[in-house]
Parts: sequence; structure tokens; C-alpha cells
Amino acid sequence: MLKKKNIFILSLGIMLGVFIGICGSVFAEQDNAKPVAETEETLPYEDLRTFTEIFGRIKRDYVEPVSDKKLLEDAIRGMLSGLDPHSAYLISEEYQELKEGTTGQFGGLGIEVTMENGFVKVVSPIDDTPAQKAGIKTGDLIVRLDDQPVKGMTLADAVKLMRGEPGSKILLTVVREGVEAPLKISITRDIIKVKSVKSRMLEKGYGYVRISSFQSGTGESLKEALAALKKENAGNLRGLVLDLRNNPGGVLNAAVEVSDAFIKSGLIVYTEGRIENSEMRFNAAPDDLIDGAPIVVLINAGSASASEIVAGALQDQKRAVIMGEKSFGKGSVQTILPTSNGAAVKLTTARYYTPSGRSIQAEGIEPDIALARVKLEALEKAEFKPVKEADLSHHLQNGKLKESKEEALEKEKEALEKDYPLYQALTLLKGISIIKK
Repeated sequence: MLKKKNIFILSLGIMLGVFIGICGSVFAEQDNAKPVAETEETLPYEDLRTFTEIFGRIKRDYVEPVSDKKLLEDAIRGMLSGLDPHSAYLISEEYQELKEGTTGQFGGLGIEVTMENGFVKVVSPIDDTPAQKAGIKTGDLIVRLDDQPVKGMTLADAVKLMRGEPGSKILLTVVREGVEAPLKISITRDIIKVKSVKSRMLEKGYGYVRISSFQSGTGESLKEALAALKKENAGNLRGLVLDLRNNPGGVLNAAVEVSDAFIKSGLIVYTEGRIENSEMRFNAAPDDLIDGAPIVVLINAGSASASEIVAGALQDQKRAVIMGEKSFGKGSVQTILPTSNGAAVKLTTARYYTPSGRSIQAEGIEPDIALARVKLEALEKAEFKPVKEADLSHHLQNGKLKESKEEALEKEKEALEKDYPLYQALTLLKGISIIKK
């Protein structure tokens, strides 16, 4: 059975729009601070004296007046941001936006971001959002927002500039690997409604499920999608492609539910940290919604956090073949600790591990079958081609083919040109199916 003591949220960076920072968070209304008498070290009085001295100098000498509240909030932000890229201080407005973001609807551009070397780095664009439609790609570095340089901003400040009224525009200056000159990309803000699960039949017997993010309802949506695929197929599937590419993560419980849908027994994921309730273990229930049909999981560099939990669990439990690129490598857990003033502290409290004990932090999931980023195009029809039976005049018709070879080849060509990794995944599933027969 699944443990549900806390609602975990695992994802990298800060989601643009009303949603800020699902970076692997846990909603936990608890106070983990020890009394002063129990701390291992005494208070650093000399350092505190230095802090108050600098505080006083800013109050007295800075070119413009600064409120005590701003100075103290900035000091707290600096203290947390100095720990790691995912710990942060959330004022009440940001905390509320964080909670709203897990529902799958928020305002903004539709990209998951983090900070790298002072610039905003795109972890992944979200499916069917203004950012994706405008051409934003995983790995892009955003260096300017309209006329303002990003260098020197905090991530929260950059996100505030990128948020805005739906319908308003923002000009992003983007540096992209392999492109010499910076790109100017104009994006119109919108209300982002994320449908986390999409599905379709690739061809008879073979289904496709795309999970773009892990939200509170993703597990249930997956069950509905699989039931619809089996109904359309008029029976059990022969194979399934689970697409987690550019999925930045989300709710941990959703990742556990997705993994559990395909694993009959054993460990899915566990976490370890210093505080007692940061140590949790999630095990699978005895059911498999596709009755053991082979699975190929597609991942890439934009697959992070909860996506890596699913890929790692299915890989360690020998339930799926992982195909694509090495994943992002976000394997830490953040706990959301509300404060008395309505704000919250997002603090890294644990690391998560795959069933075999692998930590994905800064390592990522290595695919079983690696695919380079390539686009293949079918060759143009040759001027002269070999003569076959079908080319002969008055040749007999097969009589049993429901689809002409030309139609089948056209579909194959379209799949090849449109999505090479998906084409390879389908080919692998067909091979496995033939061997099983």
C-alpha cells in the first residue's frame, strides 16, 4: 500500500506564471527546529555581530532608505539560496502560488526553469504552452527579459518579470548551444492549463501515453487513459510507449502511482534525510494495468525529478526498457515549512533513491538504449527502383490486405521524420512482441 503521510512535490526549478518552484517540495506543517540547548554548536556571536554591523551600515549609509523588513527578507533569501539551487524563502504570495500550481492551471509562459551561472536556464518547456509554441527549448539560457539583463537577478526576481497579464508580451533573449548569435523570442503570456496525461494508439496493439508533468490527479488520469486504449484496441495491449521527455517532475505521490500501475511488487522509491519523517519508503501494490505487456520509456535531458523516479523504478524492477538521453539528475527532496507570518521556507531535507539504492542526484538515469538527438528523413524516391511483383501488369491482388503497402509506408515515413525516438520505441516493442510469440 502507498504511504500518504505527506504530499511530496518533486520537480526542478520554478514554474513560470502563477506557479513558483515545485522543485521537489513536501507540504509539511511541522517545526523541525531544535531548542538552542540541543544544537551541536553554540551561536556564532562574532558572525552575528558582523551581521548586525553590516545591517546598521546599510540602514545608515545606503544611497536610499531601506526598510528593516526588506533587509531581513533579503538576508533570509540569501541564507537559503546559498545552500543549494532548490532551497528558498517564499513570501506569502509565492507560497500561495506554489500550492495553486499543483492543480495544473496557472498563468505565465509555460516553462520550467532554474539558475545557472547567473542566468535563467530552461529545464523544459511544457506541452502546448506559449513557450513551447514560440520555440523555447530545453537547455536554453535566458540572458535578457525585454530590456533588462538577467545577470545579477535572483530567480524569483526573474520569474516576477516573466509573469504578467494573459495577452501581454515579453521578449526573451536566449543563448542556445550550437547557435552563434543570441535569439530574440517574443512570447505572449497566457493562462497555462496543463493536461498531464495524453494518449493514443500508435497502431493496432501498441499504445502511447505522454505524461507532461506529475500533478495530484495524474495517477487517476493514467488509469483512465490505459482503460481507453484497451477499449479502442478491443483487448489487452501488446506494448506501450511511456513518454516522459521534457517532463520536469511534480507530485511524488503521482510518480509513485504511475510506477505502481505497471509494477506488481517491490520497492518503487525511498528517501533518506536527517529528520525522522524525511525517511519514507513506497512499495507497489499487486496489480499491473497492462498485464505485463512490454513498456518502452522515453526520457531526455529535460526529464527531471518525478520523471526520474518513474524511469528509475521501472528500470530497476526490470519492467521497462529506458530509451533516449541521460536524464537531468535532480534527486533531492524539499520540504515546505510554513512560517508564522504566512510565508514558507522551502528546504532541502532528503535525497531520494531508486529501488536498487541509486541516488540520481547530479547523475541522472542512464538509458538502456541511448539515442542521439538526430532527425532522420526518408530518401526521395529513386529514379530507378527494383521491379517487384506488385509492379507487373495484371498482377494478382493479395485479397487480405486491409491497408495498401503505400499507405503503410507513408505512415512509417511520417513517423520516422516526425519523431525518431518514438519510431525506435515502437520498433523495439514490435521486436519484443515477435520474440515473445
